[in-house]
Amino acid sequence: MKLLIASNNAHKIQEIKQILHGKFDEILCLSEAGIDCDPEENGATFLENALIKAKEIAKHTTLPVLADDTGLCVNALNGAPGVYSARYAGNHDHKANRQKLLCQLQNKTDRSAYFETAIALLYPDGKLVTASGKVEGYILHQEEGQNGFGYDSLFFSTDLGKCFGVATAEEKNAVSHRGRALQNLLEKL
Repeated sequence: MKLLIASNNAHKIQEIKQILHGKFDEILCLSEAGIDCDPEENGATFLENALIKAKEIAKHTTLPVLADDTGLCVNALNGAPGVYSARYAGNHDHKANRQKLLCQLQNKTDRSAYFETAIALLYPDGKLVTASGKVEGYILHQEEGQNGFGYDSLFFSTDLGKCFGVATAEEKNAVSHRGRALQNLLEKL
């Protein structure tokens, strides 16, 4: 079976393909499927955003569509950046997002946080399977490592015992929010 990932985010696609390797005959991203569509993610939750993407992309294909929405939730910031994680500093600038987060946490003692992923898998016949995953940790005072993307260089995973920014892809995928959501999804299939 082929699967279409409702994304053109190279880092996200790479993670999903690594985690789902061998589970599908072929895994395509939007550009590989010739689809040029960028749905507006205006949902109030990660699952709502995943569903928005899955339903919109499904209009352009006959393949099953896997959409996810992921974000970093910081307890001292009342869950921010949350669903606005990718555009926390106003656009999709990872470095600016990290700098804004560090500024927001400057005088905070509670740096606990978690990453959360919600996934929606929508089949051409309308069947829908959803899943979620979460990983706990805390925000470092400065960036560490060059691996990963987004907030990875600031997020210390308590499960892994290290920052995602220094973890290998295999280490991160074993405990990550996206890895757990995809494993949860596979269990339901």
